Amino acid sequence: MISEVAKKKALGLVGLGLRGRMAVVGVAQARDAAKHGKLKVALVASDASKNSLDKITGLLKAHGVPVISDLSATELGGMTGRESVAVIGVTDRGLAKGILDAIPSSDGVTGKDLRPVRPPNRRGLRR
Repeated sequence: MISEVAKKKALGLVGLGLRGRMAVVGVAQARDAAKHGKLKVALVASDASKNSLDKITGLLKAHGVPVISDLSATELGGMTGRESVAVIGVTDRGLAKGILDAIPSSDGVTGKDLRPVRPPNRRGLRR
């Protein structure tokens, strides 16, 4: 079980990501982002339906996406302005790191475990 402070911090970061278009809402959008390699972390509702979980969990595991499943569908829905949401996927690496620092994933992945972003070359050429 996670503390209320950590939960509040993570949900605040998710809300920031949604406003900045750095997160996707719903099973279908999270699946598409995972297939294209854009998904950095997924927040899956602990009380999501079995059908929704079957659609997303295997794909997330196959693509190596960390999963946080300590939040309920109503908590995730409260961030998005909906009644309930099964999955929120974060596509920004920095935002994902902040969320994983607040709440480690079910696999034990933390923000330190995310691969660092390599800065681009000044001229845009490969090294």
